[in-house]
Amino acid sequence: MLTAVSCGQKQGQKVLVLYYSQTSNTKVVAEEIAGRLGADIEEIVAVNPYDGDFQATIERCLKEREAGELPEIQPLAADLSAYDVIFLGYPVWFGTYAPPVITLLNQIDLSGKEVVPFCTFGSGGLDSSVRDLKAAQPEAKVLDGYGVRAARLAAVPKEVDNYLKAEGFIEGEYTKPEPFPELHPASEEEAAILYAAIADYPMMQGTTACAVASRNIPDGVEYLFTAMPQSRGNDPKMPPATEMKIYVLAEDGQPPVFTQVVR
Repeated sequence: MLTAVSCGQKQGQKVLVLYYSQTSNTKVVAEEIAGRLGADIEEIVAVNPYDGDFQATIERCLKEREAGELPEIQPLAADLSAYDVIFLGYPVWFGTYAPPVITLLNQIDLSGKEVVPFCTFGSGGLDSSVRDLKAAQPEAKVLDGYGVRAARLAAVPKEVDNYLKAEGFIEGEYTKPEPFPELHPASEEEAAILYAAIADYPMMQGTTACAVASRNIPDGVEYLFTAMPQSRGNDPKMPPATEMKIYVLAEDGQPPVFTQVVR
């Protein structure tokens, strides 16, 4: 684990925080970023809001996907051409950014701009959504971005501060962790850490730990597990089970929690 100092080399750039949020989780992150940077902020608003519960949103999204439809959004007030950096925030639905963001990306051109994705999710989707964003805006400089589980919003102030310093948007010391060492087969004790971290997440029940690596972080240890999900059986509607990566934090005096899943 290293302590580094950001010189704030990106200060002076004009920044817009642009986000879509259905349940206000992404709004929390957007406001934290805008507040830290003193940036302009605008919400992406669907003309017909996704205002139902979780199941209703899934059902509507499935119908729209089957019909090849995207939701209409209200026009942006901001002139994107006036900004050097766009922080683009969204919840992850079906492994990528929510449909109103797809609509937006079909309407705008971010060529030559620095785009910083940030997202909230149930288990993961930062990596896959960033890949989709890079494909949708190939002439933009898209950073790797920041993501947080909706269950861990309390960690946002500290993590956003560290991220913005690491990327040079604000000055100050930040934590730069050492790379994970080579993975090794997970022992029973190590596997127990994973199982404790995912115990309250129903969609990951039956997951089996395969291998693990760990590194020290401030006030604890971070683990990287490879794991196999529970067998999907012979249901043709379900994709085959494949190995996934699960990141787990075990902070001193706190039960372990998983921070993201990468499939």
